[in-house]
Amino acid sequence: MRKSLSLLSVVALSVGMALSAAPAQAALPSLFGGSDSASSEMPSLAPMIEQVTPAVVNISVSGKKITRQRLPEPFRFFFGPDMPSEQVQEQPFQALGSGVIIDTKKGYVITNAHVVHEADEIKVSLKDGREFTAKKIGEDKQSDIALLQIKADNLVQIQMADSDKLRVGDYALAIGNPFGLGQTVTSGIVSALGRSGLNIENFENFIQTDAAINSGNSGGALINLKGELIGINTAILGPNGGNIGIGFAIPSNMVRDLTDQIVKFGEVRRGQLGIQGTELTSDIAKTFGYDKQYGAFVNQVMPGSAAEKAGIKAGDIIVSIDGKEIRSFGELRAKIATMGAGKQVKLGLIRDGKEQVAAVTLKQADDSDVRADVLHPALDGAKLSNVSEPVTGVEVSDINPRSAAAASGLQKGDIIIGVNRVRVNNLSELGKVLKPKSDVLALNIQRGDASLYLVIR
Repeated sequence: MRKSLSLLSVVALSVGMALSAAPAQAALPSLFGGSDSASSEMPSLAPMIEQVTPAVVNISVSGKKITRQRLPEPFRFFFGPDMPSEQVQEQPFQALGSGVIIDTKKGYVITNAHVVHEADEIKVSLKDGREFTAKKIGEDKQSDIALLQIKADNLVQIQMADSDKLRVGDYALAIGNPFGLGQTVTSGIVSALGRSGLNIENFENFIQTDAAINSGNSGGALINLKGELIGINTAILGPNGGNIGIGFAIPSNMVRDLTDQIVKFGEVRRGQLGIQGTELTSDIAKTFGYDKQYGAFVNQVMPGSAAEKAGIKAGDIIVSIDGKEIRSFGELRAKIATMGAGKQVKLGLIRDGKEQVAAVTLKQADDSDVRADVLHPALDGAKLSNVSEPVTGVEVSDINPRSAAAASGLQKGDIIIGVNRVRVNNLSELGKVLKPKSDVLALNIQRGDASLYLVIR
């Protein structure tokens, strides 16, 4: 134990010596702040941190999760016909997280959707000790962003940086509420950009950092040395929720696009390009006359899509959005999805080894294969998608046979055409009807040639 402490002391001493011996020592006081003799001798991030930390809040939530378990038929036979077909349980829960104030006038606070999902009560605690009940303006589970609002005076907001200008090696600081300890600041660098394929969220374009992030940091701030927000901390890769130096944050530009839509529409109206593609490999790049290994390869362009209208073709390699380089198909997918329907973008692409630019107006995505529990907990275990044939409505595209949705009688292939006597034509309309979270759902189902009502309690 003593040997470990000694080693840490040596490392700390080495870092201190490196800072004090840096060639740019004269410029450090102006970079890190401080004007007195003590601060000029010892560079510190404290002045910047003192300005930024009041904009980072602690979030505590509470609520009840409803679980439904279908009882085996032998039990119902033994206890008689009055025995209910399923057992419904309410399980109270509490959780902690972090958030970031982005608008002092309107009291807007950003956090992760998984921090506040299904919460009945949301409390926001400021650094100065004040506590407020927050209202959820909207959330997007697929990108894990939620927007809250509090009514308070004398707030401090954080400014957003252009996350597309980040480089691997840039310094980064994480601020949040790890393990409910209270506000904590950790430091590191940007370890990687454009991380995807982690199956953490549906749309992934993460900033990876080695700044220590732990449970409770979710929804907190990742900032640069100017005190600007570069990302919202959302997940870690580590055993038992502990930090091993691999943390992930949603880039600030994606956060800005998503929150703008939530403020304007109360929901995210996802943009859609209308292509199918894959990650670019060296073999694909070489085959199509491209000498680099970044970009997104287009396998197929969907008929009638925004991409087809803009002249994009199968075999194209998309390498930039509005002049900003993209590294992968996952990054392209995430950025397009969070830009919003109707957004006009310019895509840089390579065709037959030559650079071209395509102007695209994004269409609204149909949000296929949405998890049904995002809309209502009683539908947990089902996936839903829009459908126009044989009737217009919302199809159960997949279902877990052991889930609450299956126990309620839903089947794969069912088409929901109404809820509580209200006609629904798509997922957006279904979401609006289900938003009040009523205790009883009367689903009008089209199953094959038959039309039926399925009552879910």
